[in-house]
Order: sequence, then C-alpha cells, then structure tokens
Amino acid sequence: MSTILDDIIAHKKKEVAERQELYPVRLLERSIYFPSPTVSLSGYLGRADKIGIIAEIKRRSPSKGVINANISVEKLSVGYMQAGASALSVLTDSKFFGGSTDDLREARKFNFCPILRKDFIVDEYQIVEAKSCGADAILLIAAALAPSKARELARVARDLGLETLLEVHSLEELSSHICDEVAAVGVNSRDLKTFAMNSALFDHIIGAIPSSKKAVAESGLSDAESVMRLKKLGFHGFLIGEAFMRHPRPEAACARLVEQIERGF
Repeated sequence: MSTILDDIIAHKKKEVAERQELYPVRLLERSIYFPSPTVSLSGYLGRADKIGIIAEIKRRSPSKGVINANISVEKLSVGYMQAGASALSVLTDSKFFGGSTDDLREARKFNFCPILRKDFIVDEYQIVEAKSCGADAILLIAAALAPSKARELARVARDLGLETLLEVHSLEELSSHICDEVAAVGVNSRDLKTFAMNSALFDHIIGAIPSSKKAVAESGLSDAESVMRLKKLGFHGFLIGEAFMRHPRPEAACARLVEQIERGF
C-alpha cells in the first residue's frame, strides 16, 4: 500500500519529465538569475544579529488542506524579511502544496535574503530549475532519496553555487545521507508517511549532527518558548510555515514571534 510520500514522488518524476520537454536546460540557463551569485543560507543562519527563522510561503498541504490560499508573494516575502526572518522558504510543488516556481521568482524579485526552494527534488533538472528561478538553496529529503542519489544531487547543487539543506527523520537517515556537500541538516519532526508529529526527534538527533553543518528544526514550531529551547539545544535555524500561514497576516505573526523571542517571551 503506497503512502502519500510514494504518491508525491511518483507524480514528481512524471512532472519533471514533462517540464524538461517544455523548458529544456539550455532555456533555463538563459535566465537572468543563472549567472548571479547566490546568498549563503548557512551564513545567514550563523549571524549573531539574526534569530534563525526561515519563514515559509505555504498555501496548503496534503495533511491540512488549504491553509492560506489568498496571498501576495511580494507582500508576504517582503513582510517576512521586515519582520526579522533570516531567510525565506518557498514551496514550489503545485499539485500537493499549491505553490509554483513563479512564487520563487516573485520572492527573488523583491528580496536579497537567502531563499530555499522547498520541493521534492528527485532529479538534477530541478536543481538547474531552482538556480534559474533565483534560489540560493535546495531541500533534499532523505526519505525520498537513496543515499547515493542524495550525494549526487548535493554535488550538482554545490557545482551550481547552491547550498543543500538535507532533511532527515532519524539517526539512520542522517548517517546514511550526510556528505561534505551538505551545508545544513534539517530535522523534521513530522513523519512524511503518516504525518504524525514527534518533537522528541529534535533532542534525539541534534547531538549527531556534525558541528560543521547548521542544524535546522522543521515542523511543529509555533511559539517563542519552543524556539528558544531548541536554540539552546544547538539548533541554528527554525523553519516555520503553517503557524504563520494560518494567520490572516502571516508576516505579522512572524514579527510577533521575533519580538517575543527578542524580549525573552
């Protein structure tokens, strides 16, 4: 019996094949963003003047349905950065999350901060596509990739000047998929097969993340106390999407969280 992750990956492979026909690599390489230098996500997560919030633009999800469909990417992305976020995460999957590469291009047009392309990347074409849209970093999900494939894709990203955030859900995934080309490791407390949450994973995995990699906590974060606890535990970044996007003004929710953290709740 297939899981939602299996369905997403199967669809993604078909989608990539179709996009390659419509937008060949040679066309993507003509983008104005392709020769442009990128901004280091890991560098921003290490800045002393930043909290490490990676604010996400996320319209919907397979588990929660529509979260916030009516948004202006321009207004929201600029608002997130003005609120004090360290970086942006833009979901570009259309079928399951309601995003698009156009969202990433729009965010890039109005922001100079690091932008993470968050998608289910299974082919190097998607990395070239990310670069052409103005992304600075890509997400690789260990649960969706064989270790050798993850390493191959991370090398492609590095060669294009992009950083890789490797997402893991267990110590086994961390051990099998980590490589020199990975700049940051994300610990996702949501099981992608069942969507169950397990916040204990943060405590369980943080100690095994190499000190040379920035550690990012993903999923289930919504309050200042949780962020500060994880920061003291050793995490540098905090990817937050749904907690912001459920607010009528996500950028205001981000600003309030940053303010609470800065004043100690």
